Amino acid sequence: MAAFTELVFSGVQPTGNLHLGNYLGAVKRFVEMQDRDAQCLYCVVDLHAITVWQDPEALRGQIREVTAAFLAAGIDPKRSIVFNQSQVPQHAELAWVFNCVARLGWLNRMTQFKEKAGKDRENASIGLYDYPVLMAADILAYRATHVPVGEDQKQHLELTRDIAQKFNTDFAGSIAAHGHGDAFFPITEPLIGGPAARVMSLRDGTKKMSKSDPSDNSRINLTDDADAIAQKIRRAKTDPEPLPSEVAGLKERPEADNLVGIYAALAGITREEVLRDFGGAQFSAFKPALADLAVTSLAPIAGEMRRLTADPGHIDAVLADGSARAETIAAQTLDAVKDIVGFVRRGPSLQAVR
Repeated sequence: MAAFTELVFSGVQPTGNLHLGNYLGAVKRFVEMQDRDAQCLYCVVDLHAITVWQDPEALRGQIREVTAAFLAAGIDPKRSIVFNQSQVPQHAELAWVFNCVARLGWLNRMTQFKEKAGKDRENASIGLYDYPVLMAADILAYRATHVPVGEDQKQHLELTRDIAQKFNTDFAGSIAAHGHGDAFFPITEPLIGGPAARVMSLRDGTKKMSKSDPSDNSRINLTDDADAIAQKIRRAKTDPEPLPSEVAGLKERPEADNLVGIYAALAGITREEVLRDFGGAQFSAFKPALADLAVTSLAPIAGEMRRLTADPGHIDAVLADGSARAETIAAQTLDAVKDIVGFVRRGPSLQAVR
């Protein structure tokens, strides 16, 4: 493997209906990171998906759809490693080791479990509760130095850092004895940012854009055609005031702030630059410009996704190749972890008992 200054890992759940928020918050950034001096691994995290029940046939289609979105958006499976989590068994195996490193109190503080489980926590799956430990294993199986994450995943990445630090401390002597220096796992850095790191609903600027919203007009799906994209932008909720000339003027205007942020992210400019061009304009002038930009940016992705999903054999081949490449890296990590922890692992000198 080529020497890189960074190793970037990130994943997307295959739970259907990828939308503009997924694209701007994750996939678009994945494409941009291919130009960094980094090894990039982009994972369809299907083990995470089954923390809540999934229809098996639908799940298979959704895994392929997320992969198609990666490819359609510009991720090059030769330059980056594109794979699905369940094809690399080291994720689950390392998660068990980390279950024995992480502390119950740490997991009890995870706010996402409380939000997703709601009042019926007793009926939530253990997987949903343990999700952050598996996420730590996803990242540290590759000893990733950087992870692009949304604001809602910051707490989970902090847990990853805590697990890495505790592992390094608990096994410091063994780590040194096996030639890994002072620490085995890196303290992974988050990559958070961009003008639209958090994309909000087109119907309510105070709520995050979500596939679970009953109104399809609340989001732009990556599979929407040009007409649907333009129509949803035209119908997006706004207020009666013109756009301000400065970003501070967006503070108490969530819908205006959301649309300006979307424009900035799609155009690759700042909110300040958007308002330099549109400050003082009415939404009747701004929305058509945003619709044109969104159609230009997203409609080709939707068309390419349709083409790719019509050839599942090609998508499966991309995943198989990426998974094999990912497993080469993860297996080296897990072998070292087994040595550090004190397991006796199978080696070339050991023969199977007959």
